Amino acid sequence: MSQKTIAFKRRLNEEAVTERFLDRRDEQSFEDLFHTFSPQLIAYFRAHRCSTSQAEDLAQDVMLAVYLKASQVRDGSLFRGWLYRIAHNALCRSYGKRAREFDTVNTADMAERLTGPKAPAGGPAFEFTRWMAFLDSTESEVMRLRFIEEWEYHEIASAHSIPIGTVQWRVFNAKKKLAPHLTTRHDVARKAA
Repeated sequence: MSQKTIAFKRRLNEEAVTERFLDRRDEQSFEDLFHTFSPQLIAYFRAHRCSTSQAEDLAQDVMLAVYLKASQVRDGSLFRGWLYRIAHNALCRSYGKRAREFDTVNTADMAERLTGPKAPAGGPAFEFTRWMAFLDSTESEVMRLRFIEEWEYHEIASAHSIPIGTVQWRVFNAKKKLAPHLTTRHDVARKAA
């Protein structure tokens, strides 16, 4: 049997199973639908770099959504596209969830990490302290932890119990506020000439 014949028969079977499910929406028709599309969904998720267990979980989530929302399908011929739109959305939510996950840090030694060495007057730390006067307390705290203590964004977020995006936003705003007050070596050389 040729590949085209196999694909054609598979497509006919999918259409028959889909039509039966959309007409009846009972347990047996859903089981047939599940056994038909679940392996395809798992392969879809595996092709998008999900582990086998993640792919199986996502496929089950998609099939549950199909079961619960099947009444939204107006045209049975569009079922496959609708199914894969649900799968795509589930994959995007999974990527978003993974992107927000980060390792936690032990805050037991936080007091020791907060006290850093004192720099002599006129050094970079002195200038940094002068620049911090332009910022509010939350921004200056985040800037100190990020650039003096050299903490990572997720460490600051964990220490202050705030989302990592908030930390990044505070650093961005602080830099924007400080930009007019900072001069580069190039600016100093240009003024001297």
